[in-house]
Amino acid sequence: MKKYRCIVCGWVYDEYLGTSKEENELGQKWENIPDDWVCPDCGASKSEFEIVEI
Repeated sequence: MKKYRCIVCGWVYDEYLGTSKEENELGQKWENIPDDWVCPDCGASKSEFEIVEI
């Protein structure tokens, strides 16, 4: 499972947790998130996210 950070506001999408704001299922892979999905905090597009290195 990976994490992706919004480069605009810093909000983090965790594939393991999904997001309660969007009611994604647990374990929702990034590639399965629709292309028109936006950051729940700032509205940035999916393309404005980067993988968080651990």
